[in-house]
Amino acid sequence: MKLETFFEKFDQFADAPDAVEKMRELVLELAVQGKLVAPSQKPDKHPAWVAFRKEISERVYSYDPGPPPPFEIPDHWEWCVLDEVAKPCGQKKPDEKFTYIDVGSIDNARGELKPELNTIEVADAPSRARKLAQPGSVIYATVRPYLKNIAVIEKEFSPPAIISTAFAILHPLPFVESRFLFYWLRSSAFEREVRVYAKGVAYPAISDGDLKGCVVPVPPPSEQKRIVAKVDELMALCDRLEAQQQERETRHAALARASLARFADAPTPANLPFLFHPSYAIPPADLRKSILTLAVQGKLVPFDTDGEEQTVGDHIEFQNGYAFKSEWFKPSGMRLCRNLNVSHGNLDWRESAFVDDKVAKEFERFALGEGDIVLSLDRPLIATGLKVARVTQADLPCLLLQRVAKPVPKHDQLDLSYFMLWLNSSEFVDSIDPGRSNGVPHISTRQVQRLPFVLPPLAEQRRIVAKVEQLMALVDALETQLAASRATAANLLSALVAELTGTTHNGKATVPSTSTTGRRGRPRKSP
Repeated sequence: MKLETFFEKFDQFADAPDAVEKMRELVLELAVQGKLVAPSQKPDKHPAWVAFRKEISERVYSYDPGPPPPFEIPDHWEWCVLDEVAKPCGQKKPDEKFTYIDVGSIDNARGELKPELNTIEVADAPSRARKLAQPGSVIYATVRPYLKNIAVIEKEFSPPAIISTAFAILHPLPFVESRFLFYWLRSSAFEREVRVYAKGVAYPAISDGDLKGCVVPVPPPSEQKRIVAKVDELMALCDRLEAQQQERETRHAALARASLARFADAPTPANLPFLFHPSYAIPPADLRKSILTLAVQGKLVPFDTDGEEQTVGDHIEFQNGYAFKSEWFKPSGMRLCRNLNVSHGNLDWRESAFVDDKVAKEFERFALGEGDIVLSLDRPLIATGLKVARVTQADLPCLLLQRVAKPVPKHDQLDLSYFMLWLNSSEFVDSIDPGRSNGVPHISTRQVQRLPFVLPPLAEQRRIVAKVEQLMALVDALETQLAASRATAANLLSALVAELTGTTHNGKATVPSTSTTGRRGRPRKSP
């Protein structure tokens, strides 16, 4: 398969996670392995290249026991180390106004300097402002290298540029193209190389010395130019595909919002296609939110909302958990329902605390039962929604701990399943305003009880719950379908990538040839 065919099939795997980004990675992988452009038909006569290859052939190497270079390269390429192909440009302490380039000056998504750079007076110079660069130098941030803060210095700056010591400065020798080196430094193969040497956890970094010893594949200069031109062309194509994808997603999002609004205006079975239209699938999370909100507003199953204004407290009282002392906690016994156990919709027991049978018996009035609702009062909102759960038989037995509340109906005309719908709807979630106690967001049961609440007749509550369950089943099926579609697209993308990286330019399968140097260890110059 040709790479152009791969791009032509983009629509088939556009739904794969990070499809365009993976295409960019593939382009670089093919480029640095010598699989992107056909090799030169004649030997490259560039004087610096000829002299370098002669020096390489006569040089005596020692080898460290490290892993071999990450892949094999064409016969006419050379495996080198960075110190053999690029040099620093020196350092100086600022003695005049200067243009300062630090890590924040890099647009790491595009791999270039931002248009607006800081100019700094000598008196305000940061202590890191020391390194020099020239047009053509590649600057590589050695702190958190996985962020790929890498760029080529394209021009002279006025005032002159000084670079932060957070960068290694790599000025290529005459037989190395700056942008070929730049693309190698941004490749996944080099990122894996650096990961071996990076030290530190919060801010991993590689030293300039270790960086200079990292390997780099070097084609002849004329081939480097053709590789760079081809990569630039394909990256521009990736940019266009990404823009088209974003435009399509924006258009679909607008259609999705319109369809949600249209269904909200007339939430009838006849209008369900507005929610589940295959051409502009609404995100399942938005569907669930909309369905719950419409349900408690009386728009799924209509009910009479006229009458006296009521609050949650007219129908619900809350039982708060007991403040069990931490010294009572045991490795086994009766489980305690703590706020960290309350997830969105269910209880999560991966971190459990227990009390012994004697304590459990003394506080059995705090025992939970099947079907109870528990609401976390601390950190009530998480990424997936509200921390409110329904207790199942599998969760029992357990006791209610403080900062977790159990709603208890004051009469038999309230269905707890309906109240659970209301708690998860935007009618509740958008109404609560968590305060903070010792930096922890929290709500109180009094705050919940003061909120307005419309209670339909019991029969209508049950019809609403049934309708919501029916629609949620459709959303679950849609989510499964979307996941399967993305998985299929991802598998197709992986298969195409594997096919491309295992073929030569004429489409015939091949095993990459060995470099003429025959080196398999990491080359190091003998002292």
